[in-house]
Amino acid sequence: MTTTLPTLTEAKTQAKQLRNDLADQGRTISHASALEQIAHTYGYRDWNSLFAAISNRPPQGWAIGERVSGQYLSQPFTATIIAVEMTRPGWFRLSLDLDHPVDVVTFDSFSNLRKRVRGTVGPLGISLEKTSTGTPHLQIDL
Repeated sequence: MTTTLPTLTEAKTQAKQLRNDLADQGRTISHASALEQIAHTYGYRDWNSLFAAISNRPPQGWAIGERVSGQYLSQPFTATIIAVEMTRPGWFRLSLDLDHPVDVVTFDSFSNLRKRVRGTVGPLGISLEKTSTGTPHLQIDL
């Protein structure tokens, strides 16, 4: 039995990987069967039990004063978290004090440097908001 539980996303990804691995060996199983096998791997009798155990954990998040790194508008940064608000389980609105300002303008004729930024990120540390090129506005390295 593994004592560290995965997130729901990780458990579902593991089930998908299990199905793919077995398919490569010529064995076909349903997604539900793969979920059940993943639950057994973690010592639970079925998927519903594992799902409940994962869902009952407090959401992982960030703390004021914590140091983070990532990208804001495709520019790398390191920063200190100065405010945190959970908007829903797994999603956090963060206010960051950047160590070095980033230029939020891509136009060559002028600049707009920002030392403090805010954004909402999900369980993977990525914002839903994206630039015109499809890059997330804010990405926190996990």
